[in-house]
Parts: sequence; C-alpha cells; structure tokens
Amino acid sequence: MRCPFCAHLEDKVVDSRETKEGDAIRRRRECLECGRRFTSYERIDEIPYMVVKKDGKRESFDRNKILAGLLRACEKRPISTGQLEAIADHIEKVVQDSPDREVPTSDIGKIIMRRLKSLDKVAYVRFASVYLEFEDVSEFMTELKDLVRARDKRNAPKASKSKK
Repeated sequence: MRCPFCAHLEDKVVDSRETKEGDAIRRRRECLECGRRFTSYERIDEIPYMVVKKDGKRESFDRNKILAGLLRACEKRPISTGQLEAIADHIEKVVQDSPDREVPTSDIGKIIMRRLKSLDKVAYVRFASVYLEFEDVSEFMTELKDLVRARDKRNAPKASKSKK
C-alpha cells in the first residue's frame, strides 16, 4: 500500500480489526520509510449481476424492471402481488445462480412467459406481444390460435370405451 505522506510502497500492519458493522476490516499501517501511521479499509468488492440485452449490451440486473413489466402485463387481471413477487424472486434466483453472473434477457423472458402462461393467458399474451415483438397482426393471431388449441385440447372430453 502506498504511503499517503511519502508515497513509499512498503509498510507494516500495526493493528487489524473489523468495523462495527462487520462489512470491512480496518488496518492501521506504519510506513517503513517515514514512520508515519495511516489507516486503510478492506471491503468486499461486490460484482453486480448482469443481464445481456438483445443487442449485446450488458446492464445491471434490476428486479424492479421485472416487476414493472409483470405489473403492466397483469394490469386488471386476477393475479396477486404475491404471485408476481414469486416470479420476480424466481428470476432473481436464476440470475444469482448463474455461474458467470450474467443471463441473457431472452432466457429471462422465456421464464416469465412460461410462468405467465400457466398463471393467466391474457397476461401471457400481453407480455408476449411486447417481448416477442410481433411484426404484424398475423404473428399475434398465430400465438392466440396456439393458446386456443392448447385450451381446447385440455378441455376436450376424454374418449370413453364403450361396453359391448
């Protein structure tokens, strides 16, 4: 550590202890050149969690952006804030568990769409229309038709075996 008085690079640590908050270590040092004492603090350097946008740009993960998008998609829908918080919690965990501390926004969007699709179809379509950037009405209609087909398949009466 460079001495703030004479700029010499060698010193010795005289005393070392944690700060009251426990978030840093305070070290008293003595310069081996001029003999003056000074204090340094050692803190953990937090590396922010990052998301990689479609255009390749990176930005810090912002849970509030996830919640804002969910709130817009779920406006006037029977979805509780707790359910939206659970989705945001899940996304935050995915980002935090990423080995390289960054996740493509495409992965985040897919997770959100999967969760919304099982939660509320209208909210899913709202979110998908923005996230998937439909170019025209036909792409939007294709997505809606897929939803209707899936619903009809789920609600179709089961074929029963007739007794002879």
